[in-house]
Amino acid sequence: MRTNLDFSPLFRSSIGFERMLNALEAAGRAETIDNWPPYDIIKSGEGDYRIAMAVAGFSQDELEITQEQNMLIVSGQKDNGDDVQY
Repeated sequence: MRTNLDFSPLFRSSIGFERMLNALEAAGRAETIDNWPPYDIIKSGEGDYRIAMAVAGFSQDELEITQEQNMLIVSGQKDNGDDVQY
C-alpha cells in the first residue's frame, strides 16, 4: 500500500528547506522493485491459480521453489562451469 504525502504546506512555512522537501517528494515517487522479476498470476479455474514468472537465463533444474508460511520463494543457482567465456 502506497501513501502519497503532500508537502506543499511545508514549502510555504520552511524557508531554506526546499531541497530537502524536494528530495522527500522524489523519494516518494520512486518505484520500488517489488515487481521484479516480472510475473503473472493466472486464474485457471474455480480456486485454481498458476504463476508465470520470467526468469531469463535459468533452466528449470536450476530453480528451487519452496513455500514458507504465506510466502512463495523462488531461488536459482547457476552452475558456472570453467569452460564458460563471455
